[in-house]
Order: sequence, then C-alpha cells, then structure tokens
Amino acid sequence: MAERVAELIGGEPSLTMVELAERAGVDLATARLFWRAMGFPNVADDAVTFTGRDAEALRAMGSLVAGVATDRATAVSLLRAQSYLADRLVLWQVEALVEDAGRRLKLDDTGARLVVLDHIADAAGLLEGQLVYAWRRQLAALVERMHVEVAGRSVEESASDTLPLPRALGFVDMVSFTSSSARLSPHELAALVQGFEFTARDVITSHGARVVKTIGDAVLFAADDVTTAARVALALLSAIHARPDLLPVRGSVVWGRVISRSGDVFGPVVNLAARLVDVAPPDTILMDPSTSERLASSPSAAEFAMVPHGPADMPGIGQMTPVELRRAAEAPAPS
Repeated sequence: MAERVAELIGGEPSLTMVELAERAGVDLATARLFWRAMGFPNVADDAVTFTGRDAEALRAMGSLVAGVATDRATAVSLLRAQSYLADRLVLWQVEALVEDAGRRLKLDDTGARLVVLDHIADAAGLLEGQLVYAWRRQLAALVERMHVEVAGRSVEESASDTLPLPRALGFVDMVSFTSSSARLSPHELAALVQGFEFTARDVITSHGARVVKTIGDAVLFAADDVTTAARVALALLSAIHARPDLLPVRGSVVWGRVISRSGDVFGPVVNLAARLVDVAPPDTILMDPSTSERLASSPSAAEFAMVPHGPADMPGIGQMTPVELRRAAEAPAPS
C-alpha cells in the first residue's frame, strides 16, 4: 500500500517541513500555513512527510502572492476552497466505487474496500482528467453568467451598499427525516439520502438552476430569476412524489439579494427561505408575499397559481402570510 500512496503523491516522502519551506523558497510559517490550509493535521518540523510535488505546489502559492496576482489571504482562501472540495470529492468517489464493488462482486463492506484499495491508483489518472474537464466547463459557465449579470447592472446598482447578487432561492427538505431514518438500516438510509440528492441535483440543474449545497435531508438552490426557481421547485416536488422510495418533501421559493462566499450564499433571504420551509405542510411550496407579487407580475405568471395561507409566526422574522405556489392547473376551483 505504501507504493500506491507514493504513486499518488509523487514519490516516497523525502522532505521535512523545514526542507519543504527551503525548497519552495518560502518561510517556515508559510509552509505550515499551506499544510493547514490543505486541511491536514500539524506535523513536526523534522518529520519526513513531503515530496517534490508538495514543494512545487507550495512554490506556486508563494509565486501567486509574490507576483502581486493576489494577496496572501486570498491565496490561502483559494487553497482552502480547492482542498475542501477535493476532500469531499475523493470521499464521494471512493464511496461510490466501494458501493459498486460490493454490488457487482457481491462483497461485504470490508471486501469491497479492499478491492478499491487495490485498484484506486489505477483509476487516479482517469478521475483526475475528468476533474480538470468538469472544472473548466463549470468555470466557463460561471464566466458566461457573470458577464451577463454585470453587463445588465445600472450605475446606481453598482455603487449601492446593498448585497450585490439578486437571486431566487429555493429550499426543499424531506419531511420527518429524523424519525424515519432511525428505523432504517444503514443501506436503506444511504439509499434514501442518495436518492433524494441525485433526484434533486438532476431536477435543479436540468431546469436551469444551480445547487448551492445539500445538507443530508435538504437542498438549497439558486436561480437568476424567480420563474426558473418556481419551475424547479414544482418539478422537484413532482419528481420526489413520483418515487415511493423517497420521503415527501416541502419547500420554499424566495427572491432577494445575497452575497456569495466560500461556495455558499448569505443574507436575510436565506434565513427567510429556511423559515418558510419550517411552516410549509408536506407536498407544498411556500413563498413570501413579495416573491409572490414578483412572480405574479412576470411574463410567465399564467403558469402558476398562488394561494394565500393563514398568518404564521417565524422566529427572527415575525408574522407573515405565506403564499402557496402551485401549477395553474392545480389551482382550487372558485367556491
């Protein structure tokens, strides 16, 4: 196994932290910060841990700052971002391979993990190539969206102190997940969470929105307009309802301004989306009155029906009269 690890990290470790800093041309404090920002535990300065590939990466970070392309804090932020996502990515990939080995070869968890350990280095090149491809495609899509958004801003909007990004947010979660998961086997729980997440991601992205994050039993997504968010939320409700192996869901759609940091979005509207979900009955999507009015005045308003609910008290927000979002064909008949 040591040989396989060495193959992945660029050879047998031959450098201590002190030697790593020297070879990269940075001070020892920067080398330590680099390793911590990667998400790894502290190592003794005299422990032989690093390879020439580590030195190349550290030197590149130092050059990024020295070349005034960015400052030190930003360089560390970029390093933390890629390291955090790489950690999540390799965990997802390895667990998917373990599940595959267990299913195809009819192995228990231990046997499946041993098979993956034997072959993971062989798959590394393919996985790495696909990562670079996906990264470039995602970056290109973001650049296009950003160009359109910035080009459409007014001078007054650019100079405003308000949060910079107007977004429609949708928040959808599974009903009674905690109590239901307590009755499930590990395999059933994994299938439930994976089924929800895969279905949510497929519906959200195929309808033109973007997943911000998943939190086990919930998903937060963003869209550039409220019509897209409304379509996504209703499509997700239908897709989940069509799968008897998944729990019912409830959700919200809100419009407002946010700020984006660390791959997440922040602002009062995010809290509003979560609070609306808390008071939503199963199989319903709620909006706040302001978002409902915006959707009602959109060119696609005829697609939807909006049904007021009774007043609800929401912690941190106060009393509000939520509006249920439905497809126009599902609107209740006049009494």
